[in-house]
Amino acid sequence: MVDHPPADPLAELARLEGVPSAVAAAIDSVDAVLRDRGLRAFGPEVMTSTLLIGARGNAALTDAPDTWLPGAVRLSAELTTLAAVIRVAPAQALARAHVLLARGVAPEDQLGRIRSDPATAARMAGLTALLTGARVGSALVLGAVAHAELATVAPFGSADGLVARVAEHLVLISSGVDPRGAVPVEAGHAADPEAYGRGLAAYRSGSVGGVRGWLVHCATAVGRGAELLGASSAG
Repeated sequence: MVDHPPADPLAELARLEGVPSAVAAAIDSVDAVLRDRGLRAFGPEVMTSTLLIGARGNAALTDAPDTWLPGAVRLSAELTTLAAVIRVAPAQALARAHVLLARGVAPEDQLGRIRSDPATAARMAGLTALLTGARVGSALVLGAVAHAELATVAPFGSADGLVARVAEHLVLISSGVDPRGAVPVEAGHAADPEAYGRGLAAYRSGSVGGVRGWLVHCATAVGRGAELLGASSAG
């Protein structure tokens, strides 16, 4: 008997109208910066700058950017470490991300703890299965879905949007799209806050068009992040 690889649960989403071209454009933008210039071109100063850009972008999409910026900066220093865990033990990676983000803001006994209600537990179990089972070939789509699911479920009750945006980036790092975590994807979202809000609302509607729109938005944000990295390294 021939063993067949498991079906990719994201394959249908990846084929929605406009998604393949948007994903391809985003990958091309990242490749143009990372591969064409060479990873070695990004020294410590550039990496520090782009990580700060991503952290600021992440915090900027909250109601209290100054409050959440310190945690976003702390988390930026552990992106590649958590990326090694996100596809193997998602709950562990997400809990650690929340601890880093919400320390000093949320109560100590709530750090890294997911709400225990059945609906949240079921949705998070589904996300865990997706993160551990989806193929690398769907990295941008997987990251976008993980982002929207976490932002929608809000499992921690604080810093959920920040965790969601970082989760998308962790998927891109773990898949090799952005191996060093140099592309400030979070800032790519923050570049157009209104489009970001509309995209999430569309995803939450559950319609095919809404999900498609969110996936295209996320691909665009990745492309913007690559442009920001390029500008930072050129400076």
